[in-house]
Amino acid sequence: MPKRVPPLTDLQIRRAKIKDRPERLVDGHGLYIEIMPTGSKIWRLKYRRPDGRENRLTFGPYPEVGLVQAREKAVAARAEIRAGRDPAELPRRLARQQDESMTFESVAREWHTIFESRWQPDTAADILRRLETDIFPEFGSLPVAEVTGRDVLAAIRKIEERGALEVARRNLANCARIFDYAASCTYVTGNPATPVRKALRPKTTGHFAAITVDQLPDFLIALESNEARMKKTTRIAVRLMMLTFVRTSELIETPWSEIPLDTLDWVIPAHRMKMGRRRVNPSEADHDVCPSRQVKELLMELHKLTGHCPYLFPNEKDEHRFMSENTILKVLERMGYKHEMTGHGFRTLAMSTLKEQLNYRHETVDRQLAHKFDDKLMDTYDRAAYMRERRKMMQDWADYLDAVSAHARAPSQKEILTPFSQLSLGLKSGGAHE
Repeated sequence: MPKRVPPLTDLQIRRAKIKDRPERLVDGHGLYIEIMPTGSKIWRLKYRRPDGRENRLTFGPYPEVGLVQAREKAVAARAEIRAGRDPAELPRRLARQQDESMTFESVAREWHTIFESRWQPDTAADILRRLETDIFPEFGSLPVAEVTGRDVLAAIRKIEERGALEVARRNLANCARIFDYAASCTYVTGNPATPVRKALRPKTTGHFAAITVDQLPDFLIALESNEARMKKTTRIAVRLMMLTFVRTSELIETPWSEIPLDTLDWVIPAHRMKMGRRRVNPSEADHDVCPSRQVKELLMELHKLTGHCPYLFPNEKDEHRFMSENTILKVLERMGYKHEMTGHGFRTLAMSTLKEQLNYRHETVDRQLAHKFDDKLMDTYDRAAYMRERRKMMQDWADYLDAVSAHARAPSQKEILTPFSQLSLGLKSGGAHE
């Protein structure tokens, strides 16, 4: 019968004398504490590996690792031995299991949660949506430490193949940020997305697609001929984009609470404007749309259709959300103006036409486009000085579009637009400077 070893006590360990050579105090079942000549006391476990060879584990110094904790570690190690595994491999095995559970998607969501307070809510939602759509299905389930540059490039190439070069660029930039975050947390040792940047397909730089004033008659005819196939709300959305030339997001995200139904004087609050959404030095100026008579008529028509909803243009699937930004783009595409006209193109068209055809000053047009001056004093003056002229300009613009549309439907009268617009609207050269 093997000799029974009485278990150690904390008092024995504390009172153990230091000698010239290492001494052992045995707790039993292979666990002992080694008293070193330097005074340190180290917990160790003597055991046999599955291959029969003797080995030792070190559990750490006493009192940092107490008696109870050392016994718990010994119990766990003996359980590994009974399972036919070497307990010395346990830390590495646990690390591998942790790495396998730490997927790219889990790390990406962790990164997004930590940094989303730095972004506007819409930006944070867009970042996560792009990852969920284009990245997570490709390599999101892989352990983050095992994702390679080839995996990243393959996902980015799929995005490029559908022509979404800007989406590909933004997704790659976010992947690089996620790997940087993972490296700072010691989850990975490198950033496989960084070298992929040099493999991006070059994006053709340029302005948003927009028709010219010479193409406007044909565009209006195409719009009228396609309106029968549009939902009424979509037709009104396109018309309002053309008449107000606000940004797409500023239009479709408008709630009815911003439209006073008694006057229909439409003013977009600063926090919804592009310059008001900036994190640094945001503009505090509300934007007066200066709605024309035609705009107010469309708003009255629209209110009969969607006035019971929170937004002017509710989403088809959920009326408590607003219309997708792609809706107007798809309408233009069905009209045959893919790559020729965009929602932003209405702003470009209005700017050139108002200055070149209707003779309005650049400053007046610029203010109606809600462009921002760097000079705060000039910005304040500009906002106050041009309201009367802007209101007149927006009515002239709506009347001009009506006149061009009527003129386009009369083939025998298709002369050049400049003299026609002046005759139809009663404008004279420089008349808008009053």
